[in-house]
Amino acid sequence: MPIYLDNNATTPLDERVLGAMLPYLREHFGNPASSTHAFGWTAGAAVALAREELAASVGASPEEILFTGGATESDNMALLGLLRPHDHLVTAATEHEAILETAHYLERGGVRVAILPVDGHGVVSPNALREAIEPETALVSVMLANNETGTLNPIRELAEVSHEFGVPFHTDAAQALCKIPVDVEELAVDLMSLSAHKCYGPKGVGALYVRRRPAPGVRRVRPEPLLHGGGQERGLRSGTLNVPGIVGLGKAASLGAAALPEEAARISDLRNTLLERLRSGIPDVRLNGHPTERLPGTLNVSFPGLDVGELLGALPDVAASAGSACASSNSEPSHVLRAMGLEDAWAAAVRFSLGRFTTPDEIERTAALVVRAVGELGLPVA
Repeated sequence: MPIYLDNNATTPLDERVLGAMLPYLREHFGNPASSTHAFGWTAGAAVALAREELAASVGASPEEILFTGGATESDNMALLGLLRPHDHLVTAATEHEAILETAHYLERGGVRVAILPVDGHGVVSPNALREAIEPETALVSVMLANNETGTLNPIRELAEVSHEFGVPFHTDAAQALCKIPVDVEELAVDLMSLSAHKCYGPKGVGALYVRRRPAPGVRRVRPEPLLHGGGQERGLRSGTLNVPGIVGLGKAASLGAAALPEEAARISDLRNTLLERLRSGIPDVRLNGHPTERLPGTLNVSFPGLDVGELLGALPDVAASAGSACASSNSEPSHVLRAMGLEDAWAAAVRFSLGRFTTPDEIERTAALVVRAVGELGLPVA
């Protein structure tokens, strides 16, 4: 039976989430914008409940939640919806492509972009942010949890620095929802991108949190819409709502919040076991990312001198990744690991990402398979 350890790419759909969605794929098929009959009312009520569930899971108010097609759209809405030519954006070198590529697009249109460096663990320094902010800075965007290494950034401290200058702060929290506690008040963020399919929900749906009452001295944020039409989502995101997907996102977020912290502790123990087994069998294995401040289920490791493609090819029974699933067609070493200062020999790495359905037996089997494959490819093993 293949072992699935690529949960940062996408998580399996929880059966309880599927159960909540099915009625809205079958009998409750109405359009929530149809306000003159029961079919529309039923769909509208389901969307309202999901909005409440998602808001409660991140400490927000329901009216601060905008449903989107996923975290990539949410990231684009946050950046493209707020920044104009001659504005200044500050972001980080280890961001997801949804942020970096959008920043490059904005740059071509006249927005100036500052890319913050990270330390050897992949962490953004609040002092580096303070030095980067200018009078024209209109937005700071730094991710909460890195999708490749699992490293957690000090988001509250970064947001507080941003707010000192009156600048709104956005974070991509797609990898964090359901994995660690996420609270918009504790993080002090003004915008936050979320995704369902990283949280045991369906693909193709996400959300953008937009703070209604900014901190004193901070500009209120209201992104300009990217999609124009019927004016859904308070005019900020037109288009017929994906009711089954939205229901799934709300249910997934609610289940995830209820399962913390027990689920995170169990997954973290399994991740640590996998690292211990790899270290005992492969002397040259290297852990990438912060040793403690990281996602419970993410383990990013390098094997010097090995071709990662060959290693993954030698592990047909283990579903793992060479890095971000969104850049899987790119054979170049990870931009995240390069930003952390790793040389190319180390910057090719394997990401094992554990999840809700990972078992201890799968971890033991994975470790044995990896050690054997590494040995067969010529690296010394114990």
